[in-house]
Amino acid sequence: MEAHSPSASGAGRCPMHDAGFATDPHQIYDRLREHAPAGPVELAPGVDAAKTLVVGHEMALRVLQNTELFARDARRWKDLNEGRVALDSPVLPMMAYRPSCLFTDGAVHLRLRKAVVDSLARLNTTRIRRDVEPIADYLIDRFSELGRADLLGDYAKLLPLLLFNKLFGCPAEIGDTVTAALSAIFDGKDAVRANEELTAALMELIALKRRRPDDDVTSWLIQHPAGLTDEELKDQLVLLMGAGIEPERNLIGSSLMLLLSGAGVRESGMLIEEAMDHVLWNQTPIANYATHYPVRDVDLGGHVAEANTPVVISFAGANADPALAEARRAHSKGAHLAWGAGPHACPAKDPAQVIATTAIERLLNALPDLKLAVPEKELEWRPGPFHRALVSLPVTFSPTPATRTATAMRERVAAMPEAERPVSVPSSQPARQTPTRRKGFWSSFLDVFRV
Repeated sequence: MEAHSPSASGAGRCPMHDAGFATDPHQIYDRLREHAPAGPVELAPGVDAAKTLVVGHEMALRVLQNTELFARDARRWKDLNEGRVALDSPVLPMMAYRPSCLFTDGAVHLRLRKAVVDSLARLNTTRIRRDVEPIADYLIDRFSELGRADLLGDYAKLLPLLLFNKLFGCPAEIGDTVTAALSAIFDGKDAVRANEELTAALMELIALKRRRPDDDVTSWLIQHPAGLTDEELKDQLVLLMGAGIEPERNLIGSSLMLLLSGAGVRESGMLIEEAMDHVLWNQTPIANYATHYPVRDVDLGGHVAEANTPVVISFAGANADPALAEARRAHSKGAHLAWGAGPHACPAKDPAQVIATTAIERLLNALPDLKLAVPEKELEWRPGPFHRALVSLPVTFSPTPATRTATAMRERVAAMPEAERPVSVPSSQPARQTPTRRKGFWSSFLDVFRV
């Protein structure tokens, strides 16, 4: 893949940030593929920095697996270093360097990734389902009596946020800050301030877990033999949240859309796992990412990517490569690139699928007559170069009593040894007063399940 000629793509710089791309991203992938397996794109308006999007499956694998020619360290980004990318560019939160295993290479990457992989490996299926189910019940109870909901805003978006608070062992106030800050970052609302608040909350969490470790991912990372510093711990937690929450909500939301559509579960008997495989192939939750930086000019099948300029992998474009037509028809799990490939492949593939499956099962069992409130073709997709995400997923259903949370709490208490069960406060005895503050979703959830 040595460079030998100017770009032969002839495709022009394709915009990936407007409503047209959000509505039909494959028009861009197909236009690029007509000329080469990679081509020039514009990830954000007014950004002059050269960027390459890889849409060919074989070429994507070559880039993902060739660590000598393609580095992940974003400090190589020439145009950013030379001031040609604005510091308030909307792509920087996703592309700027952080000392995490996503943006590092060589021995540093191996050390950080081992700490992450080993910590995630302690999350078995039973633990994940045990943590997801009460959160799902709590969220469903918030809208089940209404007979209508937005399954994105009311369910798929909130469930991963609350779950990560649980998995990371966040106490109430820290968890509220983390939830609010991550929501603001993903929604593009004052991202600089939200990032500062998230950083402060995570550093507080790390200090707490160093003093009082518990059975959670934060404590496991701290205890890992890799000996991560506080800064390293903070950036691995940011990585796990960012790489887990946005893709998870998109996987849950798009799978529910498919199951509730005319071609879904009621008409064809499609299983949840089949719907998720279809989404991973055709509505890839993180559609374009895994930014690499060539260490020298390189020819990507007719398009030359200059040294130290971003080369973005289109997982969605690669999955749609005509060369994979047969594998796509068979929904072969081993062929698609939704989880990445090579040394930076997603380390949380199995937990992510258990989370999504459990969340969808819990919802469909609780509200069996769910149906879309609008025709599928009227659903809108959220603009942005990196994700494939619905704006909303409005549904209707028969209203049902909000009793799931209480039932789950009773079952949890009943399963405890008698000596560990909480003692009820008599109605004549006032509860201990605490200073009033505005509670977030995590505090409210903990108040319900504080047993």
